[in-house]
Amino acid sequence: MMDISLLLDHVEEPLLAALFGLLVGAVFGVAAQRSSFCLRAATVEFARGKIGPKLAIWLLAFSTAVIWVQGAQMLGLFRADEARMMAVAGSWSGAVIGGLMFGVGMVLARGCSGRLLVLAASGNLRSVVSGMIFAVVAQMSLHGLLAPARQALAGLWVTPSGRNVDLIAVLSLPPASGFVIGIGIAAFALWLALRNHIGARALVFASGVGFAVALGWVLTFALSQQAFQPGAVTSATFSGPSANTLMFFLTPDSVLGFDIGLVPGVFLGAFVAAAWAGELKLQGFEGEGQMRRSMAGAALMGFGAMLAGGCAIGAGVTGGSIFVATALLALLCMWIGAVITDFVVDQAGVQVQE
Repeated sequence: MMDISLLLDHVEEPLLAALFGLLVGAVFGVAAQRSSFCLRAATVEFARGKIGPKLAIWLLAFSTAVIWVQGAQMLGLFRADEARMMAVAGSWSGAVIGGLMFGVGMVLARGCSGRLLVLAASGNLRSVVSGMIFAVVAQMSLHGLLAPARQALAGLWVTPSGRNVDLIAVLSLPPASGFVIGIGIAAFALWLALRNHIGARALVFASGVGFAVALGWVLTFALSQQAFQPGAVTSATFSGPSANTLMFFLTPDSVLGFDIGLVPGVFLGAFVAAAWAGELKLQGFEGEGQMRRSMAGAALMGFGAMLAGGCAIGAGVTGGSIFVATALLALLCMWIGAVITDFVVDQAGVQVQE
């Protein structure tokens, strides 16, 4: 286990958690901005019959997250059974309904919640507006007017015994199976990358997305084990943290934590990366129709993410890296929702115009 006792001697626990979030967010922001990591782009590419560079980048980020996280667990730096999303009951119904809603929303908004945050840092005003709507609806779904609807839908079908389902354990696979699965997916991703002539720099930054997820798990686990008041073991996700960060700046009684550092960290990391590459540029909506579409998509993502137990990053990569069953089901449904929406809304729309 990582020893952070020296840090705890000098920094209060809530502040240290926020600083860990800031660090993880900065690493994620830089890596995601430079690699153009985006689940929406990968699903649209797949929907249009192409196994190309966007899918290769996403698969490499996902697989390296699995490799780093499973490797950390084998080394004793992290235990998946203590992760917040594993230690509470999951919702099968929430994963399906919320995942489909999120998939629809990210195609309409032209980016998942994490991608919107990265784009906002480079000056994309469309993403700023959509990101704010996402955060507000997420907060409404967590504690506001939409909370009863979310709870009702999530309660239709839940995992047994008050805990989520670990696929590695339930399938009675050897402990090293997750690591081996990650290696296999990474090998396929690298083959795709070579086939699509993706440069080494993009591959390194895509791997950095996975590393950021593992870093979050390891740091929050270490803090939970050594702090006086153990906190949640978590990592990169943008549904709960976006809502919590919004309320932190709006209410006087909010407290620091990992979530509060994560979102600003991603923004700062992506901003620095975009500035370094000369990619800072103010961009707005192309028209009234795109504005309506993006706002509707952001709202769908806000409710869908809270219902599914995480966003494309939180459920799809962070939850997937520890083989949380409902997280992987949500990821599958996000893919399905996105593919159907691209086919019905975008591809069919192009054909009608032609």
